[in-house]
Amino acid sequence: MRSALVLNATYEPLSVVSARRAVCLVLSDKADIVEDDGTQVHAENFSMPGPLVIRLRYVVKVPYHRRTALSRRAVFARDDHRCQYCGGVADSIDHVMPRSRGGMNVWENVTAACRPCNLRKRDRTPEEAGMRLASEPHAPRELAWISVSVGRVPDAWKQYLAHAS
Repeated sequence: MRSALVLNATYEPLSVVSARRAVCLVLSDKADIVEDDGTQVHAENFSMPGPLVIRLRYVVKVPYHRRTALSRRAVFARDDHRCQYCGGVADSIDHVMPRSRGGMNVWENVTAACRPCNLRKRDRTPEEAGMRLASEPHAPRELAWISVSVGRVPDAWKQYLAHAS
């Protein structure tokens, strides 16, 4: 089943939910459909367009700025599935400063790597292993959690995400 983007009443992106959850929010009069996916959701007595983007009817106060959770999938998405040491296809992650030597499990210390580079570096820093990083690891931009949660962002969502940036 498809996903739906949930917007605050102010058109700020809040979350991504399943299409089923989006239909429930619309049917309970908590949200309105802003964009539909061209399909129809049928019930015994009615049918409605399949939601792709919904907007809540009330403002939800967000007490913090959401950060993208650190995960293998998110690291690969940030680094475009490329090894940051040799440019090959990445299949593992690497801590720039090894955890055994006090390195933290944070965005700024984790990078995508291929298995040969990861084995070559082992429990050393890139400088000690004679390797160079293509770019310094960094935390992804604020709304990156959306693209990580769905993999590929639908075109209909892009105007609402650009509006929030």
